[in-house]
Amino acid sequence: MPIWLFAFLPAVVALAGALWTAMRPPAPATIGAIQHFAAGVVLYAVAGELLPEMLSSGAIWPIVVGGGAGILAMLFLRRATAGARGPAGLVATSALDGLIDGLVLGLAFAAGARQGGLLAVALAIEFLFLGLSVAGAFAPSMPRWKTVAATVGIALTVPPGMLIAWPAAALPEVWQAAAFAFGLVALLYLVTEELLTEAHERPETEWGTAMIFVGFLTLAVIDAAMRG
Repeated sequence: MPIWLFAFLPAVVALAGALWTAMRPPAPATIGAIQHFAAGVVLYAVAGELLPEMLSSGAIWPIVVGGGAGILAMLFLRRATAGARGPAGLVATSALDGLIDGLVLGLAFAAGARQGGLLAVALAIEFLFLGLSVAGAFAPSMPRWKTVAATVGIALTVPPGMLIAWPAAALPEVWQAAAFAFGLVALLYLVTEELLTEAHERPETEWGTAMIFVGFLTLAVIDAAMRG
């Protein structure tokens, strides 16, 4: 499959989530379980793919520089999100998040097709949650078609993010480590400050909490199958 098709996978999955919410909103416990599952999948993408790539160069300063840039970018995103008000603010901050996700996805494909494919699966599951949450937030005040269009529009920020990342493939290996450090911080922020934080605001169930481990092991099994 051409690499560029993976860039549109989040939009397809976000569309499915938005339509699901618009037609038959899922229960809060179900959304929380999806958030936990997505967090587990993204955690494996970090631990199983980005971390080894980051450490493979054996360099220290590029990791410090890339990680530091990632921290500053996530703090900026946090501040922008905290100041968001209404539908326009939610769309703007979610679009910025999608652009960063596309950047990380492009970095993964720069490392290899397997790494990129696994991260594409992880981000697709994340965007399923995005479709659920954005559509749920807009449903009371906007027509269904506008809600679905806004959700898909947010997901379409992923391809431009991939385009930004492609020049990293031409960088020396030591500076690719800096790019992977940036991506690692961005995904850790997604898990700890977005997916799990919002999941814990919903009703907690044992099966819902267990989904974080199911998600982690699911991507581990997919990875093992792709390696075999």
